[in-house]
Amino acid sequence: MFIGHWAPALVAAAHPKAPKLGTLFVAGQLVDFGFFTLMMLGVEKMRIDPSASVMNPMDLYHMPYTHSLLGNALWAVAFAAIIWAVTKNRTGAIIGGLVVLSHWFVDWLVHVPDLTLYGAPPKLGLGLWNHPEIAMPLELGITFAALIFYIVKTRARTSSARLALGLLALVLLTVQVVNWFGPPPGEPSAGAALFVLGTYTALCLLAAWVGSTRQHPQAALQG
Repeated sequence: MFIGHWAPALVAAAHPKAPKLGTLFVAGQLVDFGFFTLMMLGVEKMRIDPSASVMNPMDLYHMPYTHSLLGNALWAVAFAAIIWAVTKNRTGAIIGGLVVLSHWFVDWLVHVPDLTLYGAPPKLGLGLWNHPEIAMPLELGITFAALIFYIVKTRARTSSARLALGLLALVLLTVQVVNWFGPPPGEPSAGAALFVLGTYTALCLLAAWVGSTRQHPQAALQG
């Protein structure tokens, strides 16, 4: 998935003790930040193969450190530890770690079998990328349902809250449509990886702005 990884972040951000929305957006895609970084270093690998799946030509044939369940869990523990060290918010640390961990399970829905439990076979994946009539409405549905949930559970705290939310929704939809219907990706390269990392970073910064314009009802009452 792409924007679907931010659905758990939006749901989690509705909790009053959760980390900020921008932090949770980082959590939702943390292992992909790791994957593209490690790919540039030659540690994890992918190649372009149009027969890999109907919707995605990326053959993700070696990614034990980010997309094994064990590897994903270690990233989650590390992220939770950082949140705890910085904020001393145990609940927030657990929430952040669970959002990181959600990445593997969301990927399992759509990936053809390329995920592992600990970096070795069996390879797992439900393979909905071969069924776009299911995968496409599923990704949009969970993402925008989560966005609506976040809106309902929080309150605007600045006059720019509506603008920020509208821009986030528009950008999420746009990048997903480009991901589906844009030109196919070229061969893996450092430039392509940096472009993806830049896109993720921009969306996380946009989410941070959205989070800064909203607050939980308890905070609104206290204010």
